[in-house]
Amino acid sequence: MPTFDTRDPSAPEFWSERFAKEFTPWDRGGVPEALQRFVRQSPMPYVTLIPGCGTGYEVRYLSEAGWDVTAIDFSPAAVATARRVLGCWASRVVEADFFQFVPPKPVSVIYERAFFCALPPRLREAIVARYAELLPPGGMLAGFFYFNDAPNGPPFGIRAEELDAMLAPYFERLADEPVTDSLDVFAGKERWQIWRRRPA
Repeated sequence: MPTFDTRDPSAPEFWSERFAKEFTPWDRGGVPEALQRFVRQSPMPYVTLIPGCGTGYEVRYLSEAGWDVTAIDFSPAAVATARRVLGCWASRVVEADFFQFVPPKPVSVIYERAFFCALPPRLREAIVARYAELLPPGGMLAGFFYFNDAPNGPPFGIRAEELDAMLAPYFERLADEPVTDSLDVFAGKERWQIWRRRPA
């Protein structure tokens, strides 16, 4: 286990230090089955935003499936890592702050993968409000949510009823399924969910 100087996960430096030291236990090295199924079952390619790009495997997968995807991260080291991995799709990764980023075109899907649980709980209300601001009525928030009562993180867990209370004013839930191919850090504690933006 490497040692780290930065302890605040709301700061870009926290994540850059971990990417620089190649400490990325959240990196699965591929694309989760639930996302692949979601893409296969979708009636069309969607304009998609991925907050917190990680290494960017999903960017390649969605791009090759014909989806117009942009991934963002406020950590320069995360962006550099993703761009190295993605090759011809590297331009789809942008260094940006989720709370300030303006997508180049309207977004139909936000893909959530270890972004909500990566940031401190004090930012949750702001994250949900930004989801709702970015998605039009009928737009979808699709991804993985980490449920755990442990106070420490990242990843920071949340209780299912707390997540429901936060999202329900803006979204209706369409799917809630167990995840069978979780990484060890999330095993037995994450679920694949799809939420649709309610009319404003």
